This record gives sequence, C-alpha cells and structure tokens, in this order.
Amino acid sequence: MPKELDFGNLRKCIDNFEADRLFIRLIGAKTIGKTKEEVEAVKVVENLEGRKLDFKKNENNLYMLVDGEKKFHFSLKNYQKGFSLAYERIIPTEDRIGRMVILQTGINPDDPDLPEPRRSFLRNVLDDHLIEIFFKGRIPLKFHSWWSKDKTWKYWTVDV
Repeated sequence: MPKELDFGNLRKCIDNFEADRLFIRLIGAKTIGKTKEEVEAVKVVENLEGRKLDFKKNENNLYMLVDGEKKFHFSLKNYQKGFSLAYERIIPTEDRIGRMVILQTGINPDDPDLPEPRRSFLRNVLDDHLIEIFFKGRIPLKFHSWWSKDKTWKYWTVDV
C-alpha cells in the first residue's frame, strides 16, 4: 500500500473490522526461544478479543492503544515503506491439517481459485520493529496504482 495512505488505511481497518491480535517485535529477532534476549525482543503480544484497538498519531509519533492504554510508542524516525496487507488462507491437505498460503506482492488478492481468507493482517516495519495487526476475515482491497514501471506489481488500498 502507498506509504502516504498508511494511517488512513490503518484507521479504516481499525474502525471497520474486528482486530483479534496485535504483535510487535524487534526486526531480525527470533520469536520463539528461551533466552533473555529472545524474550525481550518481543515487545507486544495482545489478544484483542473483546477489546478495543486504537492508535494516536501526530507529526513524529505513533502510539498503539488497547482499551485506551498505551501499549507501544513508535517515534517514526526510521519509517521506510508503507503497510502491506496479507490474507491468511488455509488450503486443505490430505491430513486435514491444512497449509497456510500467504500471497506475495503482485498477486491478485481476489483470485477466485484461492480459499476465502480466515484472517487479514497489516504489517509494517517502523523504528526497527515489525508490527502485525490481525483482523478476522477479509479486508477488501482495491487497485490504487502501479508500484513498478513495468506494470507487474500493484499498490492496493483498503476498500471501505
């Protein structure tokens, strides 16, 4: 998604779709482990069932809030790219466990040959931290513009 639309897209998602998880960790850090460094790399893991996710943004800061309480502060000093939105889709397998498919940039998110998404998630890297916000079901997207000059990759925006 285009960076200049980030906080508008984030607002549309939070206001119109049910968030179920907020996850923030240092970039490049392991998320599963027992060492002190691995545990400290994960900054926020919030189950949002029955809770209200929100954010406040001013010129240089982004605050992530849960039920009005500040959970994390980004100074936005290192903010390179816009949010991306991905769908969590489960393709059935013989063992009935299934296989998760997360599509890469350039793929049609509305491909009728793919199963309906169980969840959608916004992700970005801000101030050397990965932020992921998970939402129940599909957040609809619409074409915004071409990302690449050869017209192979597209920018999408939230369609609400």
